[in-house]
Amino acid sequence: MKKHFVGGALVLAFAAQALQAQVTTPPKTVLGFSDKNSSGQLQTEALFDKQLDAANIGASIKTFSAYPHHIGSAGGKQVADAVAARLKEYGFDTKIETFWVLFPVPKTRELEMTGTAKYKALLKEPALKEDATSGQSEQLPTYNAWSADGDVTAPLVFVNYGLPADYEELERMGIDVKGKIVIAKYGRSWRGIKPKVAQEHGAIGCIIYSDPKDDGYFAGDVYPKGAFKNEYGVQRGSVMDMVIYPGDPLTPNVGATPEAQRLDRANATNLLKIPVLPISYHDARPLLEALEGPVAPENWRGALPITYHVGPGTASVHLKLAFDWQLRPCYDVIGTVQGAAYPDEWVIRGNHHDAWVNGAGDPISGLAAMLEEAKAIGALLKTGWKPKRTLVYCAWDGEEPGLLGSTEWVETHAEELKQKAVVYINSDGNGRGFLGAGGSHALEPYMEEIAKTVIDPQTNVSVFERKRADELVNASSVNAKKELLKKPFTLSALGSGSDFSSFLQHVGVPALNLEYGGEDPGGEYHSIYDSYDDYRRFKDPTFAYGVALAQTAGRAALRMADADLLPFNFKNLYSTINGYVTELMTQVDQLRESTTVENQLIRSKAYKLAADPLDTYNPPKVQDEVPYLDFSPLQNALRDLERVTRGLSDSLNKTVNSNVDHGPVNKLLYRSEQELLLQKGLPYRDWYRHSLYAPGLYTGYGVKTMPGIREAIEQRKWEQAQQQIMMDAKAIRQLADHLYLIAKVTS
Repeated sequence: MKKHFVGGALVLAFAAQALQAQVTTPPKTVLGFSDKNSSGQLQTEALFDKQLDAANIGASIKTFSAYPHHIGSAGGKQVADAVAARLKEYGFDTKIETFWVLFPVPKTRELEMTGTAKYKALLKEPALKEDATSGQSEQLPTYNAWSADGDVTAPLVFVNYGLPADYEELERMGIDVKGKIVIAKYGRSWRGIKPKVAQEHGAIGCIIYSDPKDDGYFAGDVYPKGAFKNEYGVQRGSVMDMVIYPGDPLTPNVGATPEAQRLDRANATNLLKIPVLPISYHDARPLLEALEGPVAPENWRGALPITYHVGPGTASVHLKLAFDWQLRPCYDVIGTVQGAAYPDEWVIRGNHHDAWVNGAGDPISGLAAMLEEAKAIGALLKTGWKPKRTLVYCAWDGEEPGLLGSTEWVETHAEELKQKAVVYINSDGNGRGFLGAGGSHALEPYMEEIAKTVIDPQTNVSVFERKRADELVNASSVNAKKELLKKPFTLSALGSGSDFSSFLQHVGVPALNLEYGGEDPGGEYHSIYDSYDDYRRFKDPTFAYGVALAQTAGRAALRMADADLLPFNFKNLYSTINGYVTELMTQVDQLRESTTVENQLIRSKAYKLAADPLDTYNPPKVQDEVPYLDFSPLQNALRDLERVTRGLSDSLNKTVNSNVDHGPVNKLLYRSEQELLLQKGLPYRDWYRHSLYAPGLYTGYGVKTMPGIREAIEQRKWEQAQQQIMMDAKAIRQLADHLYLIAKVTS
């Protein structure tokens, strides 16, 4: 059970009040269904639930994680074929679409310290007797995919988590990383940001390690005794600059088919120019121990039994990496059940099947739940039931190196998806704990209703109630807790890191990302220890949360497939966008105020006087003052959006029970998300076209909402910020006009 250390009697009272006020009762109607058809939908879901079996999900996890299966491997093809066979057995019309994508695997990996102190890194995770699959052959070694080839020797500098703010701190300490190799901790951002920022500051190599303070012995017992990372564990992973574009680096915007025209690798703008290597904290300790220079700031220090220095020192580090850069097959498994009424409207469900090694947690736990859904749908088909809309169940290859399989599939079928895709429902790894749900904000009421019907295996309340109680207990203030009691269910905004990205952010298909978790440490992540043995001990021992995921995603798919009137609610979307605009305006005001105060302190020499006279310390530079930005175009567009969404919601509620053909309205509803796309895409990365959601340039997986405006403000590019305000206002106005058309059709 997750431990909460915030709160007290008042918090518990609020949580109890929330649960009492929001106790779920069996629904009589379902959003998107007429009163007449709601009961039939609930009966279908009851039959669906009866087919879900936790033991079968556990068996699937064991089967598909029995051997390494990264993209391009024999094991990867074996998993793809086995998934295809299951979908075919369940009654899906199944095929494998093959793309040819670039994927580098290591030929040479060397890391050693030379000079006054010497050490040769192990760069290997040992097999454990407690973990049956940890000693298998065909494992990918510990490496970062998309590192550049390189043979470099240089002094080492410790850069904390390797984020832009850390380099600002180094500059104030008078330390330059140009021509150096840097060592950064995993965490606080996506791993690919660390070498990206290092490269921008002139570093010639980057090492990334997991500090025991974050997910090792400082946090709890390590594997195999506990679930935290042991001293030899290493997080493999991609360092492709996916915030520029994901997918095959050589075929941006087009599918990587055999006949596709490909870029020269040197011209792929999402690939690094410096070598990068992940290591364990066993290998990191001698390197960090040899550093000299200033003692690291307190909030930089980890849990190794050393004094953390920033560096450099008298020792140098030699890093040598070389890769086999080949095109390899990428196998996407596509299973289809054709819709009886609307075959050209697609409800798409997906989870990837490739792993860095065995991948019991990531991705097989999610894949097993999705296959259990498919099995239950197959049982429904045998009763004579057929979905109104076409169900498309997909198992993607190549997600781990950079969303390769899903991106190439979306790019290949982009025009068809814009016409036919109703929604994309994604999952990835799954665990024990709380519902995590993100996605298009017009889907919030629909997901709230679903969350209230799924029972949490540990607490026997709905997953909605458990999620809300967790939010209440962890809210930062009493006022925040009071607001939560009044607040409806919310979906988090989506950044990147899984296969929803191409659907939502490139072609404007409404998307959801669903998972359970929060009660396991994740110390096995992307290591050889992400195994069935680890999963059954520490992540979801009874596999009950696999059933919870299958129920949640399965209901989402079934309700979209059979809805009379698709359950989009644009009032929620308006509220969300309005909140984003308020945030941006506040951000500018606060930045203006803080800049003024900071400049006053710099001019008064406060920083210089506060520094230790014996230290080398460079005070910050005076910043240009923040100008006023004109947000009125956004405010006017939002006023139009508010007006239409207020009336449209009532109109749709009345329409669902009418006898008219809902087909024309439904097509307009699911294509609404496309109105928010930017014709020219985002600045510096035109592959990303959504005006509301994108991964941040320096956050990676983490989302930046209204990213064109927000990042221009953060970078102090005021002219660009004003231009992006105009472009986002145009997108919102396009959506408002589109919704006016729907309102006219339904009036």
